[in-house]
Amino acid sequence: MPRQARLDAPGTLHHVIIRGLERGMIVRDDTDRDAFVARLGDVAQATRTAIYAWALLPNHAHLLLRSGPGGLPRFMRRLLTGYAITFNRRHKRVGYLFQMQNARPL
Repeated sequence: MPRQARLDAPGTLHHVIIRGLERGMIVRDDTDRDAFVARLGDVAQATRTAIYAWALLPNHAHLLLRSGPGGLPRFMRRLLTGYAITFNRRHKRVGYLFQMQNARPL
């Protein structure tokens, strides 16, 4: 059964689950963790997205956020694409890093 359309009005509260492709690692060490958290803060500020809570584990992450004026897709694209480029360069790899697991309005 296909998933239902995502409610994406600016200001919507979302629980987002981000998982590594094929459940692979998205952070390998403290340098990766620092890069992800710094990017999360920078992109949230730039897109006026409010981050209420987050949990970063080796192969997935949870975010509780209220989308800014540009909506959830703009925020997620900037966060995940930028981090994946940094991660791939640092670890000398190519290809996708993430699969979107779930994003639910609350």
